[in-house]
Amino acid sequence: MKADHPQAVNEAPIDFSAATMAEMNRVIGLFPEGKEKSAILSMLHLVQDELGWVSVGAMNRVAQILNIEAIEVYEVATFYTMFHLNPVGKNVLEVCRTGPCQLVGSDDLIAYIEEKLEIKVGQTTIDGLFTLKTVECLGACGYAPMLMCKYQFYERLTKEKVNEMLDAMREASKS
Repeated sequence: MKADHPQAVNEAPIDFSAATMAEMNRVIGLFPEGKEKSAILSMLHLVQDELGWVSVGAMNRVAQILNIEAIEVYEVATFYTMFHLNPVGKNVLEVCRTGPCQLVGSDDLIAYIEEKLEIKVGQTTIDGLFTLKTVECLGACGYAPMLMCKYQFYERLTKEKVNEMLDAMREASKS
């Protein structure tokens, strides 16, 4: 079982904001009757946008809304690395660890970030500012090693570029 697999399957469903519910209903309406289950991905994105992560309670609520089994939502949420199944920091550093990135130093980059932030992969800094994750291919093999944070790619990374990126993120968090 994956370390971030939903454990508390009996967790009570949670409520979402009125704005999120309205958007969920809009998204569900995009699909033909009987095919509402197709909205799972979009709904999980909405949940994560609101909460910062996707809890078991949130997944249980999505299942209720779609009138499907909770396991159907868990299967989708646990398959995609873009969904955070545990609370994360303000900046989630997703470092590509597949072959092309490894060939040009992603393992060294991961080790450097771990040392720099004093965390291991899967952990969050004490100040809640950074979470470090490794992910499969991010589709930027020609620009390796790279990472993604908040849908922004940081490419051809070096220790110096990592330092600049982290400093800029720290500065932005002060605003």
